[in-house]
Amino acid sequence: MEVILTQDVDHLGTAGELVSVKAGYGRNYLLPQGLAVLATSRNKNRLEHERAVIAGRVEKQRAQAAGIAERLNGMTLQFQRKIGEDEKLFGSVTSRDIAEQLEVAGVKVDHRKIELAEPVKALGKYEVPVKVGAGVKAELKFWVVAEDT
Repeated sequence: MEVILTQDVDHLGTAGELVSVKAGYGRNYLLPQGLAVLATSRNKNRLEHERAVIAGRVEKQRAQAAGIAERLNGMTLQFQRKIGEDEKLFGSVTSRDIAEQLEVAGVKVDHRKIELAEPVKALGKYEVPVKVGAGVKAELKFWVVAEDT
């Protein structure tokens, strides 16, 4: 099945590209999500015009993502947690915790875009990459400190 991508898709192609995919992937994922349109003769003729429109939209998304990434790069979060022996945390700091604190700070980021390999279970300073969107990544710094008792 041939489709024309309307947005960048990881490991497949960029917006405006004509790609060949398996029928199930195209029919069940790409088309319903609005990531692609069928590559009919009519759509192929419109492809040149659409490329300019898609390129403009992608550039706008990239500019918004760059603005968010700039805010994230300059931001430092702090998490206070109870600690036990050997400065180990009761519980942990997860990507959901980070996303919630970012939302309080005025930056909305999906917790699945925060690339935290595993939950943080010790005190210290950490840096975690965040996929902001449109191929833009940011480095977020955060501290995990002991809660005052």
